[in-house]
Parts: sequence; C-alpha cells; structure tokens
Amino acid sequence: MADYSNFTDVETLALMKAGDERALTHIYNKYWEGLFVSVHNILKDQQACEDIIQEIFIKLWDKRGSLEISISLKAYLFASCRYEVFRQIKTQKVQVAIFDGLEERLHAPSAYGSLEHKELLQQINSIVDALPEKCREVYKLSREENLSHKEIAEKLNISTKTVENHMTRALSQLRGSLGGLLTIEVITWLMKNH
Repeated sequence: MADYSNFTDVETLALMKAGDERALTHIYNKYWEGLFVSVHNILKDQQACEDIIQEIFIKLWDKRGSLEISISLKAYLFASCRYEVFRQIKTQKVQVAIFDGLEERLHAPSAYGSLEHKELLQQINSIVDALPEKCREVYKLSREENLSHKEIAEKLNISTKTVENHMTRALSQLRGSLGGLLTIEVITWLMKNH
C-alpha cells in the first residue's frame, strides 16, 4: 500500500485523477484543518464550514477527470473555499458573522496597507458618521475607547438598556450597509486576517 505522505501534491493529485480514492483521502486529511480555520474565520458556523469543505472535496473528486490546476493544490483548495463562501453569502444561504469583531480585525497591524482594509475602514467611518448623534456617541465610546455598556451608561447618564439599544442599532446599520461591500477580494482579505 502506498505511503502518500512521501508523495508531492502533484503526484497525489495524479493518483486521484486516475481514480485512487485513498489519494483523495490523503489530500483531505492534509488540508482539511487549514481550510476549516480559514472558512470559520468568516462564517463562525461549524456546520456551514464543514458543509462547504465537504462540497469542495466532492467537486474535486467528481471533476477529477477534467481537473486542470495551474496553481498549487493548496492554493486551488483555498481559492475554491473563498469562492464557495462568497457564493453562499451572496445567495444568503448562510448566516454571516462576518461583521462580529470586524473593527478589531481592521485595526490589527497586519491589516494596514491593504486597499480592501482602507476601503472598509472608510466605509465604516462614513456609516458611523451618519448615525444619529447619541447612537454614534455610544458606538464610538464602545469601539474607540473600549468602554463597557455600564461605563458608557454612567458617562452619558443613561440606562445600560439604552446603551444596548444604541449598539444594536449601530451594528445593524453597519451590517446592512456593509453587505454590498462583500466582494471576493474582501472575503479573501478577511480569511487571511483572523
């Protein structure tokens, strides 16, 4: 029995294309975890992530006869996952937690210099600036000064429930407005920056 760990991806792929199911299993075992982490960074939904990755490998097997991979197998699999995530988000087949913690990711050191990063940050700033005054004030105290809901309530002399309502409204506005910005490039960037 062949020891697939000694084969290169090109050799393993050739065996899979010839109908060797164990070669497919080896490819799956080798890349499954990295693909899962990458997809989970966007969807935050274990079942949806597993479904997407399973679909990628089913397609890989089904199309093995006509498969032409001009880049590395790893790059091909990750690109396939990005496009499947993008497709599922656009067709609203998955509930997306993409905006949860988005600001933190945008302010991560690795994010600077990227065009997608700058565009997203500009878009977020313009959405926040358009919020009603009190809602904007609450959002900025939470995100920019990292104050808790209780601290914001005390500072603004309002109830914590009111703070929660303002935050819910601000985040809802952000999610709604940013939905149109979900391009494959943005998804690619977000999958890299987790």
